[in-house]
Amino acid sequence: MAYSLLKQLHLTTIAITLALFVLRGIWMMAASPRLHARWVRIVPHVNDTLLLTSGISLAVLLQQYPLVHGWLTAKFFALILYIVLGTYALKDSERGKTRGQRVAAWAAALLVFGYMVSVAITHNPTPFVN
Repeated sequence: MAYSLLKQLHLTTIAITLALFVLRGIWMMAASPRLHARWVRIVPHVNDTLLLTSGISLAVLLQQYPLVHGWLTAKFFALILYIVLGTYALKDSERGKTRGQRVAAWAAALLVFGYMVSVAITHNPTPFVN
């Protein structure tokens, strides 16, 4: 039962993360002041903390660890890349200097997100290669 609850929490927080990232990207492209709302700076971090905690808990429960199991290692490094790209995309001129750079980083982050989902589903670090 603990596994089912953890997995459901993990999947739910993944969906929320994606929805919030897409929404914030749309607001970034539209130069919307909503991107700077207090809740927009807090809620994604709370959700991502739950996502990471549930992911680590699942890894421990299943005894699957990054740097030991290839698929989880790939997910781990992809997560780091996703975070870096996300900061370039959503931090006004702190990292991505132009809107074009931020849009490109946002699109690249979405591709990395898709890769992570594919790796998670297939448990294969090269999910698109037969």
